[in-house]
Amino acid sequence: MKGDQEKGVGKSDAAVKDSRRDRLKLALRENLKRRKSQARGRSDIDAASSESAAASLDDAGGEKP
Repeated sequence: MKGDQEKGVGKSDAAVKDSRRDRLKLALRENLKRRKSQARGRSDIDAASSESAAASLDDAGGEKP
């Protein structure tokens, strides 16, 4: 009977490890998506701010000081 109990423990450990691995995979995937989205947002903001900065430099209207 002791051998049967040990086999059950081994199966449940494997199931626990598989479920944990699946949860970690999902969490990593979601984290990667979130980071990519944040990076895209930052690059959009940087592009917009650099365009407006270039426009503000040209606001002199071509006049020389």
